[in-house]
Amino acid sequence: MFAVIKTGGKQYRVAPEDKFTIERIPGEAGDLVTLNEVLMVGSTIGAPFVSGASVSVEIVEQTRGKKVISFKKRRRQNSKRTRGHRQDLTMIRIAEILTDGKAPSAKSDVAAKPQNDDAAEVVVETPETPMFTAPEGDNDKLTKIKGIGPVAEKQLNAQGITTFAQIAAFTDEDIERIDAGMPFSAAQISDWREQAKALAAE
Repeated sequence: MFAVIKTGGKQYRVAPEDKFTIERIPGEAGDLVTLNEVLMVGSTIGAPFVSGASVSVEIVEQTRGKKVISFKKRRRQNSKRTRGHRQDLTMIRIAEILTDGKAPSAKSDVAAKPQNDDAAEVVVETPETPMFTAPEGDNDKLTKIKGIGPVAEKQLNAQGITTFAQIAAFTDEDIERIDAGMPFSAAQISDWREQAKALAAE
């Protein structure tokens, strides 16, 4: 069975187990979210939505798109402006297509998989020059910080970020550097810094 859903002002043809990115929706990795704007299920076309239909999706990862540069210059006005933008995105996996007002299965089979399966599926390349130097000793479990999933933990580790103390000690300049070079926003990283301060003190 397939369905056509609408989210973030765009339409997507989906089937169970499909995995792709959409405009940012609230939630954390592993959460199940129900999308109710279903335009079509199989041969049933909605007007505009199919009554009683919904699609249950699992959030795999909160990420960001590639940076887009906007440059504006006024002739003979000695005025120019450059701005960068990275769109907030969410990678999702389709769990279930539901009809007749049915509720999603409690933590469906997709959601019941261990979260580290997603981390195993994603290969994170180790950069030639990491942003930070990893301290000696064991790594902290960064997924204890709300908002850091298994994939994000791998990405941070690859850049030499392995402990709560490191994140707690981030300067504003560090946050700007990570924002520019990794798929995390400055607001996210600032929130992680505050959580890491409490975890590092334990």
